[in-house]
Amino acid sequence: MRLSAKTAVVTGGGSGFGEGIVTRFAAEGARVVVADIDEAAARRVADAVTKAGGTAKAVRADVARADDTKRMIAAATEAWGRLDIVVNNAGISHRNGPMLGVDEAMFDRIFAVNVKSIYLAAQEAVPIFRKQGGGAILNTASTAGIRPRPGLVWYNASKGAAISLTKAMAIELAPDKIRVNCLCPVAGDTPLLATFMGEDTPEKRAQFRASIPMGRLSTPADIANAALYLCSDEAEFITGVAFEVDGGRCI
Repeated sequence: MRLSAKTAVVTGGGSGFGEGIVTRFAAEGARVVVADIDEAAARRVADAVTKAGGTAKAVRADVARADDTKRMIAAATEAWGRLDIVVNNAGISHRNGPMLGVDEAMFDRIFAVNVKSIYLAAQEAVPIFRKQGGGAILNTASTAGIRPRPGLVWYNASKGAAISLTKAMAIELAPDKIRVNCLCPVAGDTPLLATFMGEDTPEKRAQFRASIPMGRLSTPADIANAALYLCSDEAEFITGVAFEVDGGRCI
């Protein structure tokens, strides 16, 4: 198995892309901390992994809070004695609409969850990785950070920041054999889809699908397969990559 004996933390693991990543990692032998602000969702996913014969532990965590992040990382090392992978997947967005319609509180929350969370996770994980001789960090960015469009201005900006800091972290941490990459998914059928579209209607879905050359939205399995590769030893020479999982959307 491709992640045998590795320990991973996946944020936003209680639904959507995060759930897909947790399930795939566990199937490939990883021991996974399922971190989510929705504790019930995290427990549901962890229980499903356990029932399928895998190893997982649910932890409630608001990734924008330093104390929650510290507890989340500690849950992995206390349970299994090491940390190999951190997937910063949790994310939020404002509803699709005019940029001036987003209030300051929502702006701050978007950047706290989508950007500051990566900083907080690095504060906890990087010292552990350095002691162990390496590790992998994977951030979930977005095609919105590469090809921004009107209606999601501040969300676009937060994902652009995630891409930039991924590359900067990769350069600084390369001598420590800590790889840092990010995924750039196109919109998928996840809890955030209605927020991205503004309203969830057949017409809106058709409009989104029409913007993707391969003619469909992304799936959690698409994202999980890409995450598995980038976090596995098969990608040991890959760092600083913004990996587009988008059916051609960014071409």
